[in-house]
Amino acid sequence: MLLKSFTAGNLPVEIYETRDEMGKAAAKQAAADLKEIIAKKGEAVAIFAAAPSQNEFLAELQKEDVEWEKIIAFHMDEYIGLPKEHPAGFANFLRAAIFDKKPFKAVYCLDGQNTAEAECERYTKLLTEHKPDIIFLGVGENGHLAFNDPPVADFHDPKKIKPVELDQVCRQQQVNDGCFASLDEVPKVALTLTMSLIMDCPYTVVVVPAPTKRNAIKNLIEGEITTACPASILKTHKHAKLFCDKDSGADFIA
Repeated sequence: MLLKSFTAGNLPVEIYETRDEMGKAAAKQAAADLKEIIAKKGEAVAIFAAAPSQNEFLAELQKEDVEWEKIIAFHMDEYIGLPKEHPAGFANFLRAAIFDKKPFKAVYCLDGQNTAEAECERYTKLLTEHKPDIIFLGVGENGHLAFNDPPVADFHDPKKIKPVELDQVCRQQQVNDGCFASLDEVPKVALTLTMSLIMDCPYTVVVVPAPTKRNAIKNLIEGEITTACPASILKTHKHAKLFCDKDSGADFIA
């Protein structure tokens, strides 16, 4: 059940009773956007987020009538140096969740085993050849988008992808999400698409459930547009939509 809908800046917000309902609504929006892009271009370049927060959305998206063979897929971040087969690797997460389940035209995964410099060069070239049309985002507990944590987020970043050090809140979130058993196991460095590239995507679907994201959603919606909450910049996007459940959106349904 839709509990509330409103707009924050340019950003439409919908809050649902359950995570499943949130995921289904976000999937329908994503499918509609993909169909529109494919109708215009003949194909769509889509960037996917890898996190447990995306589980319901990714499951529901696969039920939609989408021409997967016309979709080129990327993902937005990856740990540097994590063992290649580690289940917490974002490419591995997305392969299991969707990439290996649908007949994509192409899938380009980040390689955390490559040197940061070489991988940034390789992925920048791919993103230049295949300009992204749509991005599916989560929001971190610290308000990050991808791995653009507050200390490293730059709304005017000249790069498409860069290596970053992960802040403590971000690394602890990976433990909170059950991806790692302890903070010591969480890598300290990663590759991330930049804020500039994220905001350049013409279509954006943002999916943010769970009580751990309540403060981030409050800051996103009510706070100033600042890198202290990188996701706050979404309020300026021309074609983004935010989907929450009653836990993440609790401050706006009383």
